Amino acid sequence: MTIHTQTALPEGGKARRVYLLLRDDIANDRFAEGSLLPGENRLADSYGVSRVTIRRALDALAADGWIEKRTGAGSVVVPRSGSDSKIAANFATLIPQLVEFDKRTTARLLSFSYERAPSAVARSLGLPEDGKVQTAVRVRLSDGQAFSHLTTHVPEDIARSYDEADLATQPLFRLLERSGVKVEGAHQSVTATLATPDVADALGISVGSALLALRRVVRDSDGRGVEHLSALYRPDLFRLEMTLNRVGAGEARHWEPVIGAQDE
Repeated sequence: MTIHTQTALPEGGKARRVYLLLRDDIANDRFAEGSLLPGENRLADSYGVSRVTIRRALDALAADGWIEKRTGAGSVVVPRSGSDSKIAANFATLIPQLVEFDKRTTARLLSFSYERAPSAVARSLGLPEDGKVQTAVRVRLSDGQAFSHLTTHVPEDIARSYDEADLATQPLFRLLERSGVKVEGAHQSVTATLATPDVADALGISVGSALLALRRVVRDSDGRGVEHLSALYRPDLFRLEMTLNRVGAGEARHWEPVIGAQDE
């Protein structure tokens, strides 16, 4: 599926709501590839809006490459290349899998600078208020399609061991290890957010599109924060999975993640 960059959602709150709902239904295969969407009158009744509102939402979907509007036939869901266009990651083993993505995908460096750490980043890394970090923004691509937007902050004294060219061609984990950092562990969380204009432009999506948001703080063997990552993923191209087993007995019986489970 080819998604084209659009600078904004359709005009009007109702049209935006319909656009997002229909786009999610297509991304989650509720409308099969190559199938016809319901007609404008039926969609208008379903969402309780006017045909003009439906038309605006459909025009935006067509501009973004989700559907093709055919005269006399209606709106057809555009087929996606391959049997499954999403990159899958098991949440229980997410960090090593993300390292593997560095090998199987390509990255494009958007910006590279040294600056005072944002207050939240400074707290996470244990830096003083005026502590400086190397900040890099990259997008990661699979088959030429950007699926993630990555912002990393690394303490200045560590980051000085590599340069902009290194970061554009090598995984950050490798660069940290090369600088002598012994990574011990990390804490990560996943939530949801909406695409800002700069992120939308980088990922080729509409402003306000829903994104998976992953935050990770990596620490070395001394407990020092060595990397703060803010990663945004397109949910139509990336998914998190987890395999669970039912274990224990009686009242203690519970679900437990299967470490090292293979993604389906």
